[in-house]
Amino acid sequence: MADALKRLSDEGVAIWLDDLSRKRITSGNLAELIDQQHVVGVTTNPAIFQKAISGGEGYGPQLADLAARKVTVDEAIRMITTADVRDAADILRPVFDATQGQDGRVSIEVDPRLAHNTPATIAEAKQLAWLVDRPNTLIKIPATKAGLPAITEVIGKGISVNVTLIFSLERYREVMDAYLAGLEKAKAAGLDLSKIHSVASFFVSRVDSEIDKRLDALGTPEAKELKGKAALANARLAYEAYEEVFSSERWAALDKAQANPQRPLWASTGVKDPAYKDTLYVVDLVAPGTVNTMPEATLEATADHGEVAGDTVRGTYDQSRAELEAVAQLGISYDDVVQLLEDEGVEKFEASWNDLLKSTEAELARLAPAED
Repeated sequence: MADALKRLSDEGVAIWLDDLSRKRITSGNLAELIDQQHVVGVTTNPAIFQKAISGGEGYGPQLADLAARKVTVDEAIRMITTADVRDAADILRPVFDATQGQDGRVSIEVDPRLAHNTPATIAEAKQLAWLVDRPNTLIKIPATKAGLPAITEVIGKGISVNVTLIFSLERYREVMDAYLAGLEKAKAAGLDLSKIHSVASFFVSRVDSEIDKRLDALGTPEAKELKGKAALANARLAYEAYEEVFSSERWAALDKAQANPQRPLWASTGVKDPAYKDTLYVVDLVAPGTVNTMPEATLEATADHGEVAGDTVRGTYDQSRAELEAVAQLGISYDDVVQLLEDEGVEKFEASWNDLLKSTEAELARLAPAED
């Protein structure tokens, strides 16, 4: 059953699961996915935690303890989410050790309400790293303008980072620059660069969702012909940028100091349009040194009928540029699309976090012990 996933791994794609819940941890499901489905990492985000905790299974005893201690709702959420990440990190620790720290990692995101506040993002990242207290954690920082200097500062302190919500090629280059600047700071501070890792989460399906909507509105044969092509083209050109940056002279100096490249991570790889094959953003984005973080449905679809036919990224750059240019020629602004997607991404995570705050607050109130 897992042959396609093994082939994917053999091609240099690290398979991560884009989901986490206490039930998945305690039932043995996560351990099973690692053992049988080649899963070597886990990503979380505010929407995933909102779904898991609001679903409630397995969180009752901890919520009751937190209610008895009369903690704030913000503290309660951090205690719950870091407990899940810590436990998942422990389950993945053998993978971390076997891959010299490259995989076996679990990501946890800074409070999305801080996405436009650099000092608060830095402080939150340091606090999360301290709270989880596992070497195989990645702290997720959004690739907003305010997030870029935070990435440099946090990497410079030796904390490994998953940069999230990257949609544009220009912003991706800024993210890689922020990472290299962070490594240079860490090197100047005498830190061991071999212990610092990072991935850059480049979002895929949402690009098609937005551009396809605009192509549908045009309704011309030329527009219809371009549907479902922009997201892959965008991601493939991101890989071209990655190859360029991590073969530069600037990188060579860091490479000599045992630094790790910042791997591209394909995020949002669940297909939104049922007209597309459900493995589209997996089998068409195969390239060495990448990560693909999949929702469970996408993981299962790939295991069941994914057709992995080697590298599907390198060698596509000219075609990818032509496809994005064709979209632009129809009057669809790339810059407008990617900025909208970044803004929406931050807003969606913030909305999920606020929903989580409300539902957790209600549970804490329900479970609070009666006053004497």
